[in-house]
Parts: sequence; C-alpha cells; structure tokens
Amino acid sequence: MEGLGVLEEMGELTRRGETFALATVVWRQGPSSSQSGARAIITAEGELHGWIGGACAEPVVIREAQRVMAAGTAKLLLLGTPEQFGAAVPDGMTVVPISCQSEGAIEIYIEPVLPAPHLVIVGVSPMAHTLASLARALGWRTELVGGPDFATAGADERSMIVVATQGHDDEDVLERAVAARPAYLGLVGSRRRGEGVLGYLAERGVPQDQLDRVRVPAGLDLGSTTHQEIAVAVLAELVQLRASGALVRPAANSVKQGSAVGSEEPGGIGGATGVGGAGGSKPVRPAQAVDPVCGMTVAAEASGRPVRHEDVDYYFCCAGCRRAFEKDPDAYVKRETRC
Repeated sequence: MEGLGVLEEMGELTRRGETFALATVVWRQGPSSSQSGARAIITAEGELHGWIGGACAEPVVIREAQRVMAAGTAKLLLLGTPEQFGAAVPDGMTVVPISCQSEGAIEIYIEPVLPAPHLVIVGVSPMAHTLASLARALGWRTELVGGPDFATAGADERSMIVVATQGHDDEDVLERAVAARPAYLGLVGSRRRGEGVLGYLAERGVPQDQLDRVRVPAGLDLGSTTHQEIAVAVLAELVQLRASGALVRPAANSVKQGSAVGSEEPGGIGGATGVGGAGGSKPVRPAQAVDPVCGMTVAAEASGRPVRHEDVDYYFCCAGCRRAFEKDPDAYVKRETRC
C-alpha cells in the first residue's frame, strides 16, 4: 500500500471511528530503502499498512506509534546510530539508535489520528436539541434520536449516551443503553426519578455493576434551571471526564520490554480515546524483544531468529547479530544486565 492507497485507508479508518497513527518519512540519509514522503498507517493493534523502511525501521516505528497514540501527541523520530549525529540533534527530537548494516538514517514524523467523540442523545426535548448543537460545535460526532428509534447497535463502548426522554419510556431506553456498555451513560432527570428507574431495572435483572455506571442526574451540578443550562452542565461533565481520561478504554495490548522477551500487559490509548468497540476479535501482534547485540526491537517469534541461552530465549534483527551472540553470549548478557 502506498500513495492514494494510504489515504483511502485513512478515510476508511476514520469513518469507522478507529484510532491510528500516520508515519511520514521527512528526511533520509542513504543508503536507505525508504524515500522522503513515504507514508504508512499504524493501527491501534500494531498493524502497519504502507512503507516507511525495512526491517530496521518497521518495529521501532510501530512501537513509537503506539506510544504516540497512547499519549495523543505527535513525535519526531531520528533513526540511526548515535555516532552519526552527535550533538547536532535538535531539542524535542527523539533519537532511536538502530544498527542497520546499510548505515542509513531516516527522520520520521508520527502523528496520532484520534476519532471524534461519539455522542448519542436519546430524546427530542429542547434540552436534547441544545445539547446536540453544542456537541456538534465541538466537532463531536453527534446523533439525536427519539426513544423508540434508539437501538443498541447504534452505540458501542466508545460512545457516550445521554438519555433525555423526560419520563417517556425511560426504563426501556435506559435498559437498551446499558446493554451497549458505553464509556458514559447518563440519565437527565431528578435524583429521585433516577432512583426509581434504576430500582425498576434492578428488579428486571439488570446487573448491578452495570447500573452503578449510570450517572443520574447527568451533568455537573451547576444549579441549572433552564434547559440551555442543563445542556451546558451535561456537556461540561462529558468534557471534564474525557479530559481526565475517565472515559478511556484499552485499545490494544501494550508490550512491556524485558531483558529478553516482552510480556503483554493491559494497556490503553490515553489520548487515543477508547478504541475497541463491538465486533469480532482483532489480530494481536506477537510480543516484542530487544536484540541484545544491537538494541533493536524485534518480534519474539520464529522470524526473530531465536537462540536459547541459560533457559532464556533471545531474538535478533538479522543473522549477523545472531552469529555475534552465539560466539560470545555471556558478553552481551552481562552488558544487558549492566544496562
């Protein structure tokens, strides 16, 4: 995939509300298989679509792209050996040493592409219309639906749902909304009304842990009286929760680096709003390891040319690094331990 193919894939991921990162080669020093202007997409699951360089650059770019998505901020990478640049590296640039036999270097700009927040407002009251207008002004993907038209399929665990049906089938709508397991679920109404609705759903067998996630009354307590002020209070709460990271859901497994093989641990995309959502399981990238010879990040699988030493598996970026390790493994193991 290259050129227009990358742009078309970006459009498709954006339409699906997926988080991803765009990596662009902005400079190269030959010899290098990459070219200036080359681009690639890295998904939240660590899949790379496009071309930004060969085996030396790809695992590093995937790892750094996942960090960029987690932080929600762009990063400028300089990939090469430290000796090539010395003290000439500008402030703010991240240098990642890699040991390519070609001795080339590349500079890559990685930026996160985060989906617009998805807000579903159930209800047709003036407050609901005001809230929809305010959310759209923020650029949020906003849907305004009547209670009978609301369907669980219209939302997922990345969505925020505000039920503002004003006493019209609140129980039925809220029960359907709870089933979507959204990142946020709020009921507009008095605390007393909310207790009655939640009590009814509990009697119907809705799990208590799901009911505990319902915010009632929805919105910050601003002492609001008018429907415009209630809409502002609800939106303010949503903005506050998103800014604090309270609505973030794990997007993919992150990988913790160990001395040999990285182990999987629950991870998330902080600024990358919660990704996941309904659907089947997504492919998971293999665990990663650090080449003990050159320090490159490599896949901890058969393609990483594994060598077992003292009951530990080590992986390598190329045959040359593996040969060097096999000649004197203790030298590299001891060096790794000192680091």
